[in-house]
Amino acid sequence: MSTHAVFDKIDLSLIRVLHTVITERSVSRAAIRLQSSQPAVSAQLRRLRELTGDPLLVRSGQTMAPTDVALNLLKPAAAILQHAQSMFGQTNAVRDFDAATSTLTFRIATTDYLDPYFLPELTLHLRRLAPRVRVEVIQLSAELDYRRALARGEVDLVIGNWLEPSDELHLGRLLSDDVVCLVSQNHPAARLPREGKRAWSVDQYLSSEHVAPPPMHPGALGIIDEHLAVQGLRRNIVVRNPHFAQLPYMVAGSLLVLTTGRRFCERYVQQLPVKIIRCPVAFPAMNYYQLWHELTHHSAASRWLREQVREVVRNLQHIRPPSH
Repeated sequence: MSTHAVFDKIDLSLIRVLHTVITERSVSRAAIRLQSSQPAVSAQLRRLRELTGDPLLVRSGQTMAPTDVALNLLKPAAAILQHAQSMFGQTNAVRDFDAATSTLTFRIATTDYLDPYFLPELTLHLRRLAPRVRVEVIQLSAELDYRRALARGEVDLVIGNWLEPSDELHLGRLLSDDVVCLVSQNHPAARLPREGKRAWSVDQYLSSEHVAPPPMHPGALGIIDEHLAVQGLRRNIVVRNPHFAQLPYMVAGSLLVLTTGRRFCERYVQQLPVKIIRCPVAFPAMNYYQLWHELTHHSAASRWLREQVREVVRNLQHIRPPSH
């Protein structure tokens, strides 16, 4: 079959089926997402298999997995759909999404480093404005390849902090924060003067017992330790815990040191016997971003979601923790 003959058999709806089936890795889930029937999607998948000469999806244990050919087709398929959206759908982007009636599922990959109130406030905010929308929060960890998840449409938005965010993704800065240390009120560093000969030294800071989350990528150090490594420094991490909101409670009952953003630490000062102190190592500002893929850049629903994230972050400063 000539190239022209193959091209004549392809339409935009078939490319959309291709992209959806590969990202969902399931004909039944793809049918739900496409608002179609399973037999119809199966028939289109058969057409795609004939056109590509590849099975595209194969059985892998109890699930289906895309073939190498399917994965190689994913990026160009996403680009075609994005360009079609730019050509024909951008002018109606805002009008096409109705938050009050939408039944979409938003998948957000994030950590709880930013502010312990962020995820609860975002969830409640979305529930008020879009009561029929479903929200799935996915932990941003070393096990999640967030770049691939965004490119495949498995995740709509990623929220976190990086020294240098990926330049292959769209990004929006949410806030900047100072890096400080959180220690127990009984920690020796809490009783030292901030300046002068008896102030907490860099050597004392590095040799203290530190608590930290695991790195977000295999082989990575994390932004605090990356900055230290550039200066030839290394701190003494004795506890790793992925549940960041638990760390202040560990600090309160021990001599552990938590190094993170001031905004996060301030939430616990009135609740726990802890104190914020200046870190003797100078750190750059901790910047938090939301990242998204070109695939959803012009999506009305995704644009609306990003706007809600920005609004919730702007309003966080007005939320005061309960006093005890």
